[in-house]
Amino acid sequence: MPEINISDSGGRDAHVATQSVGTTLKVRWVDQQKRQVNSVRLLKAPVANDIDALRAQFGELNDVSKALIEGDPEIDLENTGRFLSDTSRVYINPDRKIVHKVQFWEVVKNPDGSTRDRRPRKIMETNLDGETPLRWSGVYIKREQAIRKFVFVSKVQLNHTNGLTYDFLYRIAQELESKDSLMLLGAGPKSNQPLIIRRGGSPYRGFLEGRTQGDKYALILHFSDLELKAPVETPAETEA
Repeated sequence: MPEINISDSGGRDAHVATQSVGTTLKVRWVDQQKRQVNSVRLLKAPVANDIDALRAQFGELNDVSKALIEGDPEIDLENTGRFLSDTSRVYINPDRKIVHKVQFWEVVKNPDGSTRDRRPRKIMETNLDGETPLRWSGVYIKREQAIRKFVFVSKVQLNHTNGLTYDFLYRIAQELESKDSLMLLGAGPKSNQPLIIRRGGSPYRGFLEGRTQGDKYALILHFSDLELKAPVETPAETEA
């Protein structure tokens, strides 16, 4: 995980470490003989046997259905179910040929599914560990309100690297805990720009949470890319 350059409410800043936050799985799956079960990747079907290939071969979906009933054109007996180990992602064109120069586009859609905007995707650089620290926004949101308003997709924990950064992060966690709130954290001079974790990654809103227990602290940065909003109520139609 990248480092993060962050400032506190007093305007002091420091480079601190981050690490992924995960929950240890306490359930172990075994088979009937009490042997450890491992996850594997299997080939579901080659590209020549997927639905698009079958439609190109047989025509409409009704014709594809008849072919599935009469035989097994979707199954490749040589490859279906084969174990996969080392794989790489590739992109193909409508003719199912591998392409090497790919341009990504962002498609913005309206609530009804129609396309509102379509533009080339910008490759944005990470902004967590830049020369300008992530500034203290002072915008707080209560915990119970945050979990009902935003969808949190990931999180990282901020860690100290020496005694100075320990004091620095402990005070931040203590201040946030006293407010029983999460603080909105963003990039830019006003801390209102999205956070980019990795180059070319998705933009996120950041929410900083702090907890303390004695001389221990936990400072967690939550990432969200979706805000929940109640649908607009339409007035009921009155009969004439």
